[in-house]
Amino acid sequence: MGEGYFKQRNGLIAVDIMAACGVMTPEQWAGLGQAARENNVFRLKMTARQTVVVLLPEENVEKLVAALEPLGLQVAPFGKVVRPVKACPGNESLCPRAIADALGLGIAIQEKYVGQEVPKDFKIAVAGCARGCTDPQCADFGARASGQDRFDVFIGGRGGTVKPVHGIAIARKVTAEQVLGLLDFVLERYRSLAQPYERLCQTLARAGEGQFQPPAELLASPGEEASEFARFLQG
Repeated sequence: MGEGYFKQRNGLIAVDIMAACGVMTPEQWAGLGQAARENNVFRLKMTARQTVVVLLPEENVEKLVAALEPLGLQVAPFGKVVRPVKACPGNESLCPRAIADALGLGIAIQEKYVGQEVPKDFKIAVAGCARGCTDPQCADFGARASGQDRFDVFIGGRGGTVKPVHGIAIARKVTAEQVLGLLDFVLERYRSLAQPYERLCQTLARAGEGQFQPPAELLASPGEEASEFARFLQG
């Protein structure tokens, strides 16, 4: 697994720092600011992936990174891994439009999956309403709220390129728990079917969308199996 260190043309090093889907406490901001001042950080920049890039002299990188762990922060993984998750502020505390807890789901996904190895970088986005502020249909795996605590799931999107791709829907109105099950399924199929350095959209185009059709048990509504069993008992 690679990490987010990048040599710049001006000689400085850019360090990509990850928090919980971009959410930081005042203590974390203050601690990061103090570490930045102590290590001659030139600038701090929020990124589209909800991380913070800091620019500093190479000789100060090790000391800055050592200051991150006590703050609950870390250098973001980079390369052929699951990347930091993009999640909108979608919950009842941060966005009045939210119809599902996108931020909570995004943080849960990041805690479980970030840094896992995959054939090519794998980007995930979660949105809490139909606006889709985090562009879930332009991610390798996207979840967009479609009802009270329900999500539509898309796979195979790709942005940030001259040939953007819209993802395809593989599930509608599933729970957050089902989203995690679908992500497990998609990652397993992707690792199994992808050629080296192949993005998921390319694997879909080559192997066919049918290879990523989730099994029925991953799509069943909560309580559906119990209801069927009850009908069986009733004859």
